[in-house]
Amino acid sequence: MTAPAVLLTDGAVEILDTADPALKAALSHRLAAAWRAGSLPPGLPGRAPRRPARPPKPVLLAPRDMPKRRAGGGAASRVAMLHALAHIELNAIDLAWDLIARFAAPGPGFHDDWVRVADEEATHFGLLQARLAASGAAYGDLPAHDGLWQAAEATSGDLAARLAVVPMVLEARGLDVTPGMIRKFAGAGDPESAAVLETVLRDEIGHVAIGRHWFGQVIGPDDPATAWQALVQRYYGAALKLPFNDPARAAAGMPIDFYGPLAE
Repeated sequence: MTAPAVLLTDGAVEILDTADPALKAALSHRLAAAWRAGSLPPGLPGRAPRRPARPPKPVLLAPRDMPKRRAGGGAASRVAMLHALAHIELNAIDLAWDLIARFAAPGPGFHDDWVRVADEEATHFGLLQARLAASGAAYGDLPAHDGLWQAAEATSGDLAARLAVVPMVLEARGLDVTPGMIRKFAGAGDPESAAVLETVLRDEIGHVAIGRHWFGQVIGPDDPATAWQALVQRYYGAALKLPFNDPARAAAGMPIDFYGPLAE
C-alpha cells in the first residue's frame, strides 16, 4: 500500500486511480480514518480523472447488453444478484470520492458527509465480496454494466445535477428494490446475505438523505422538488420505475411529491 495522502483530494484521486477493488476499498477506509482523525487538510477540487481505474474483470457492458438473470431463487441467480450489487458498491466508492475530488464544497460538513459515504460503500463492497466467496464466486466472474459511470460523466460539470441523479435517483432506486432482495435471500436459506443487505439498506437511506441535504444547499432558495425534477428530466431522461419504497424515501427526505410526477 502506498504512503498516506497529505491532502484529502490527493487521497481521493489516488483511490479513483486504483484499479484493484480490494485495494480501493482498503485505501478508502484508511483515508476516511485519517480525515476523521483531523490529520488531513481538504486540498483543492477539480482534479478528478474522467473515469476511475477498473480491473480487467468484470467485462463492462452497456445496460442493454447485459445477460438476463435467471428467474427464480437458485444459487446461480443469487450469485448474479450479489455480483451486481458488489459492482454497484464499487462504483459507489468512486462516486463518493469523485464528488470530493471534482467539486468545490458548497458548505461546511460536505467533506465529512461524503467521506462517510465512501467509507460505508467500501464496507458494503467488502461484505458482498465475502458473500460471493462463501458462494464459491468472486467479483469479476460475471459481466457488469457501465451505466452508473455514464450517469457520472453526464453530470461531471454540475454538482446539483450529480446530486439529483446519483444519490437521489440511482441510490434511491436501491431503497425500492433491496427489500425484495432481502426476502429472496432469506427465503432461499441465506440469512447471512439477507443481513448484509439489511445493513446496505439502512446505510443507503442515510446516503440518499445526504444527497438530498446537499442538493438543497446547492440550489438555495429554489423549490427543491421542482428543481430536482427539471434536472432529472435533463440529465437522466427516463421515467422512474415503480414500485417505490415510500417510507424509506420519506426517511431520506424525499416525499412522494419529489418523484411521483416522474413515475412511469
